[in-house]
Amino acid sequence: MKFTVAQLNYHIGNFSGNKNLICNAIRKAKAEGSDLIVFSELCIPGYPPLDLLDRFDFIEECNQTVLEIARECTGIAAIVGSPTLNKKQEGKKLFNSALLLSEGKVIFSANKALLPTYDIFDEYRYFEPERQFSVFQFKGLKIALTICEDLWDEQPFDNEFEKTRLYTVSPMEELSKQKPDVIINIAASPFSYSKIEAKENIFISKALKYKIPVISVNQTGAQTELIFDGASIVVNNKGEIFRQLPFFEEAVETYSYDEMKSGPAAIPDSINTIALIHKALVLGLRDYFIKTGLTKSIIGLSGGIDSALCLCLAVEALGNENVRALLMPSRYSSDHSVNDAVALAKTLRVHSDIINIEKPFTAFEEVLAPTFNGLTTDVTEENIQARIRAVLLMAISNKYGCILLNTSNKSEASVGYGTLYGDMSGGLSVIGDVYKTDVYRLASYVNRNKEIIPENIIRKLPSAELRPGQFDTDSLPDYQILDSILYQYIELQKPAERIIKDGAERDIVLKVIRMINFNEYKRYQAPPVLRISSKAFGAGRRMPIVARY
Repeated sequence: MKFTVAQLNYHIGNFSGNKNLICNAIRKAKAEGSDLIVFSELCIPGYPPLDLLDRFDFIEECNQTVLEIARECTGIAAIVGSPTLNKKQEGKKLFNSALLLSEGKVIFSANKALLPTYDIFDEYRYFEPERQFSVFQFKGLKIALTICEDLWDEQPFDNEFEKTRLYTVSPMEELSKQKPDVIINIAASPFSYSKIEAKENIFISKALKYKIPVISVNQTGAQTELIFDGASIVVNNKGEIFRQLPFFEEAVETYSYDEMKSGPAAIPDSINTIALIHKALVLGLRDYFIKTGLTKSIIGLSGGIDSALCLCLAVEALGNENVRALLMPSRYSSDHSVNDAVALAKTLRVHSDIINIEKPFTAFEEVLAPTFNGLTTDVTEENIQARIRAVLLMAISNKYGCILLNTSNKSEASVGYGTLYGDMSGGLSVIGDVYKTDVYRLASYVNRNKEIIPENIIRKLPSAELRPGQFDTDSLPDYQILDSILYQYIELQKPAERIIKDGAERDIVLKVIRMINFNEYKRYQAPPVLRISSKAFGAGRRMPIVARY
């Protein structure tokens, strides 16, 4: 018997596009003599469909698309993910289902039992959990069909306060009583740079525990802020990775059951975390534009490392013909910042303009002078400059149909080191989930073959250049220290005293945490952030604005 793994890039609500992707993969698998092709969780509507699941017409479209795909399944069977109606009188109206299609109809279905409600997930909002479990027989094999979390009932969490076992029932433990020959897991698992090995270990441990092969199929592509890495995996019954599909790419591959069961382990590629983050951000940008129908973007280019990195990512994702840069020097901008920005724009061959903000800034100073009479210059004047720049960027955005890309990093966003309606503006935050120390690593990765980002941009001390002699370290700890505290507090959710006990300086820790908590109101107004970590700002981190804790 032959199995095919189909790792594809779906588009939420694009039923005809998703159907064509799936049917093309079915034809390819059939030509290769495959018996069963496996697609990912909720591949019919695209994942996550969110409150579109509340629309009856949306569910009808899902059902119709399933029937149309089933007609393609002659001489081959397919497993697809789709919402299905719960026909019982009680419970939520939908199941999150895996459907086995063969000879024009649905011949078996399995519903998801474990519905995650942590991080970006909120599946219990929509779905009823399954409480009964059964394997299905196909071509002489008994197959345990699971959906994502149903096989992930035991997993390590970054937060030590969490339990490793979140649920009181284990679907795979129940299915194992029926002596399956293979485990199939269909998933929609977003990328997190800190979870790569942990995810692999889930499938390895299950293969070892039950001594049968595991096939896990994940989607790839991006849906707004969520980026799915693919990396679908086949593990043999000895707990060795037989095959792992590529990260962030579509792939359709066929293997025989005997190969998967006891075939030789693949030689694993070394994991380059920065390379994967780079690939994720490029994919996230590209899919955001393709799936929204947008084409052109604009970036405010300052001569600093954040905007330089974002420009490189945008050019790689969208093509230089679809990226504009606007340089907006002020009286405080250094010559080398302007020269570095011009050099980068020329290297990347993007259209760039220079508009000096001195005239509008002077006009604001004059207009506000009577109201500000007797008051000292402070952050107000710095914010005015940032907001002038946002107005200019949005003017060009409107005139030329470009989407403004936000260039703030996660370190800045964490502590509120940004101006609302100024440098926090934009339609999409490119590196808002990338700490400053990783920004430097990504810049070095961009320059891995030749100098693209001028070395002077990478070497110089970071500065907003909003007042004379200003540097980030005037307001913030060194980024190595800051990012360590941020990671422990945000991702690992350690309390202040634990971070201090682990070696950080008390005054710095308390100051940083105060800044994080105080600036929650700013993050509520920030653009969507491309997610590459286990705890990005946005849907995956829900904090009250008015909390006093």
